[in-house]
Amino acid sequence: MEKLFIYNTASRKKEEFIAQVENHAGMYVCGPTVYGDAHLGHSRPAITFDLLFRYLTYIGYKVRYVRNITDVGHLENDADEGEDKIGKKARIAQLEPMEVVQYYTNRYRENMRQLNVLPPSIEPQASGHIIEQQAMVDQILKTGFAYEVNGSVYFDVEKYNTKYHYGKLSGRVLEDLYSTTRELDGQSEKKNSFDFALWKKANPEHIMQWPSKWSEGFPGWHLECSVMSTKYLGEVFDIHGGGLDLMFPHHECEIAQSVAANGHESVKYWMHNNMITINGQKMGKSLGNFITLDELFSGSHQLLEKTYHPMTIRFFILQAHYRNPLDFSNEALQAAEKGLDRLFNALKTLHKISENGTSSAFDIKKWRDKCFDAINDDLNTPILIAHLFDAVKFINSVAAGSAQITGDDLILLRKLMNDIIFSILGLKNTSENTALDEKFDDVVSLLLEIRQEAKKDKNWSLADKIRDELLERGIVIKDTKDGYEWSFK
Repeated sequence: MEKLFIYNTASRKKEEFIAQVENHAGMYVCGPTVYGDAHLGHSRPAITFDLLFRYLTYIGYKVRYVRNITDVGHLENDADEGEDKIGKKARIAQLEPMEVVQYYTNRYRENMRQLNVLPPSIEPQASGHIIEQQAMVDQILKTGFAYEVNGSVYFDVEKYNTKYHYGKLSGRVLEDLYSTTRELDGQSEKKNSFDFALWKKANPEHIMQWPSKWSEGFPGWHLECSVMSTKYLGEVFDIHGGGLDLMFPHHECEIAQSVAANGHESVKYWMHNNMITINGQKMGKSLGNFITLDELFSGSHQLLEKTYHPMTIRFFILQAHYRNPLDFSNEALQAAEKGLDRLFNALKTLHKISENGTSSAFDIKKWRDKCFDAINDDLNTPILIAHLFDAVKFINSVAAGSAQITGDDLILLRKLMNDIIFSILGLKNTSENTALDEKFDDVVSLLLEIRQEAKKDKNWSLADKIRDELLERGIVIKDTKDGYEWSFK
């Protein structure tokens, strides 16, 4: 297997990926809270970890990829007080909460399909794991790192920090939290304002609530990920991913919960993608500066100059390293669009050209090594894409007759370009009939290769028959000194 190095947020350095179980990889990624349409910011973690999912699979791992659906317990402002985001949407729209959940889950999945994001192996919902979440609360109470008050259960951060390190992932210092957190209405029942809810007693008007030994209530937002990740991947698993905005408090709280319940951490590698910004400000629903994916695909948002194909969005995101911020602009999307067209035009040319020399002017094997060195270096897609465009220049030179390629190198280059563009980067041709177009090109290329062999064997009748039959179907063959070209008449 390829040696893959990934940046571990917990250690602040790149580490070689070594799976807990040989040839098997377990990955958990925080999914959406489904109370509104997915926006451009949501596409970045989805595409980042889809890339990782695809690459791990490509290099031989059997991957179990778990991405959750948050459908309960995520309150306004990511706090422990206020209204549930989904409950609020349901109340305003006069719907059942699970109607809201189903509607926006369906729309999220459709957006992911449009972006060619593969579905995860398991997509659990928080509301389907209430019993397991209650069991973890029970366990944390037994170990002494939580306390019950008025039917709610809170995690005792101060007590936890006397034995373990709260803040190890994010770098937050507890002493600083004393001065930076403030008391809010309704938080007086907590020992400290930075303690977080494991179980909340519900007000009578709170729509989503379940019976428990403590109260009729609902789980805290952080709890679901600790529960569902370990349920499906084991008490210790390989990779936990998500957006940088989730590192604190969400992921920090996840670590504390797992350590308090089990006595050890659950995650070996923490990975975080950076944010998509607009004019330097994080894109988000709470800030009201987001563009939904449907708006991008239809061009209906006021900030958009035109419609953008889902593959343009995917390519735009892959052009930046996942740990770097990425600023939205029409200019950047249009540049991505042009680059993508150039890439696919070269790929189409590659499948039409034939060998034209006894040696290649381009070292395909060395190029292959550079490509995989880039992806193995913490998924460095900008460098990988730069190498793809080196190959594009060579392909166009071969087509123009100013460079040579051997038959073996042509076969290898076609395979590598297809593998990198489609299997690893997950791009699709922007043509409406992509799969049909690719198969058609392959069939025509196959026929023309047979025709070339027939000409070498001086089987002129077969060579002419293939040319004439294709011509009848609207495909013109032009014999050249380097082989052939074909086009539609």
